[in-house]
Amino acid sequence: MKQILRISLFGLMISWTLACHKKPLASLQNNLITEKIKKLEKVAVSPANGDSVVREWRKFDENPLVKKDAVLSANVKYNLARLYGMRGQDSARFFVEKALDLIEPTGNQKYKALIYNGVGNVRSMEAKLREASYYYNKAAAIVLSDATADLSPEARSAILLSAAQSNRSFFQYHLAEKMNRAALRLTDSLPQGHINRQRVLVQTIQLLNLQQKPADSIAPYLRRLEVLQARHPDQYDISYLYESKMKYFEAEKRNDSLLHYQLLKTEVDEATYDTRASSVNINNLLVDYCNVATIYVAFKQPVKTAQFIYKAKRLKEHHPNLILDDDEVVYQKSLADLYRLQGRNKEATEVLKNVVKLQENLYQAAHTQALAEMNALYQLQVKDRSIHTLNESIKINQLQLQQNRLWLVVAVLSVVLLGVTLLFLYYNFRQRRARQEKEKVLLHQQLLRTQMEPHFIFNTLSAVQSFVRLDKKDKAIKYLNRFSRLLRNSLELSRESLVPLDDEIDALENYLCLQQMRFEEAFTYHILQPEGEDPGAVMLPPMLIQPYVENAILHGIELDSGNGNIDVCFDLEKDVLQVTITDTGNAQGHQSDTTHRSLSGTISRERMDLLGKKAGVSITRGTDGGTIVILQIPIVYG
Repeated sequence: MKQILRISLFGLMISWTLACHKKPLASLQNNLITEKIKKLEKVAVSPANGDSVVREWRKFDENPLVKKDAVLSANVKYNLARLYGMRGQDSARFFVEKALDLIEPTGNQKYKALIYNGVGNVRSMEAKLREASYYYNKAAAIVLSDATADLSPEARSAILLSAAQSNRSFFQYHLAEKMNRAALRLTDSLPQGHINRQRVLVQTIQLLNLQQKPADSIAPYLRRLEVLQARHPDQYDISYLYESKMKYFEAEKRNDSLLHYQLLKTEVDEATYDTRASSVNINNLLVDYCNVATIYVAFKQPVKTAQFIYKAKRLKEHHPNLILDDDEVVYQKSLADLYRLQGRNKEATEVLKNVVKLQENLYQAAHTQALAEMNALYQLQVKDRSIHTLNESIKINQLQLQQNRLWLVVAVLSVVLLGVTLLFLYYNFRQRRARQEKEKVLLHQQLLRTQMEPHFIFNTLSAVQSFVRLDKKDKAIKYLNRFSRLLRNSLELSRESLVPLDDEIDALENYLCLQQMRFEEAFTYHILQPEGEDPGAVMLPPMLIQPYVENAILHGIELDSGNGNIDVCFDLEKDVLQVTITDTGNAQGHQSDTTHRSLSGTISRERMDLLGKKAGVSITRGTDGGTIVILQIPIVYG
């Protein structure tokens, strides 16, 4: 029964172990891929290695294990979108939207923040500023809620600054200020020379200027920006410092200093234009010329004003298709100011009329775009609400599934517990029955021993009677002494269910000596003890061997010839004692009864049967005419 329980429990343990090791194996593979992705994220992208880095990300995107993990797959697609976005390729939109679809149903706030910010960047590139602002603010809300503690300070500051800049463009100054301040708190965690250390100060100064804050509120940030520029002149664009100083002097209404830094910024933008002309640089330079002209208008210097208006006009003529409508309005207003300063009021009025028409067109275009974006935002919000509702439904279903699993586990455990309880009760019942059977066997053995002892005493008393009748007093006394010792040993042994082998051998020695005296040295005997074993440690039932030795004496030797011999040999084989009793033979005895039937022999056979399957008696005839009796007696070690 114990073996069955052990096998069952072992089988359950193996099944459980195999089931439990499936998840750790898959988890290990995911961890290895995650580590490789983290290493690839740290690789700095340059024109030289850009293509190879994209190929590595594409390999991850096609990896079956990555596809099975929504978060890993979303992260890979986000990084592909980031790389394509840096190149200005349309694939950025495809991959970032795929990443968004994958990450939305999950609860991973880190990658949600990154991907929302990535979607905002793509929408900003597409001039969908309201959609961009929507996603920038969703990303910033996650960062502000401290749900992304594992995001790097660089990523968190970039997300906050993007949202702040977007909110500023839509006149959400309060939100912009909140996010700028949150980004400022992260600057100490950024590496020295990091671009966001400068960006957060510039954006803060610009926001204070838009809110028409006094110059004193701008001064602390300007001082920090000056220190930053002085420490890392090669890593920061100095034009941002000039622009920030312009905001400060504009607040102080110091046009001379404002003009000074505007001219410095213009020189920087002209140098940039000469080296690499881009749409952004061209429009920045156009605005610089117009701003310088406006300042000279305030100083009432028409010649200087005309000089910079002319520069702006030449720039427009060189790049007619790259000038933004908003910057065209700035140019037209500056031109009208010049005409007014020159006294050419009629021409100034005509220019201003063009400005009004241009602004109306801009307003109509902005209005149309705003309606389209608002509709798109509404659709996005509906989609988000649907996703939120779907996620809630999934959570409810998961909870119900967990509850059902819990009840299933409880039911299975209850059945298993009931089964184990029944097995335990059955096992206990079997054990009680086995103990009862064992006690019954012991009682039966004790009863059989009490049946043997009178037979042995009867034979002994007959021998003593014979010595007395023949007037052999010395032999009778010696015989009685031996018999008293044997009787005392027999009484002591009869109280025990198991006795040491050495005590059993002593009793057998006394018995053989008595019989040798009884039959007047008509036979010899030899007892061979087991070699290499301690007889005192071997336990066996008492008085089990003596009846077979008695049969050998009475029926297995020629007592009249005086040449009889009995050998008793003990051998141990694991938990079985083999006793071999060999006699020299009795021709009449073998002819009449080869099994040496007697009352004691019958009782002994019954005792052997009670010892179990390992016990046994075999009787064979030897080659010299004698009889060999082999007893197999189960033993225990005390």
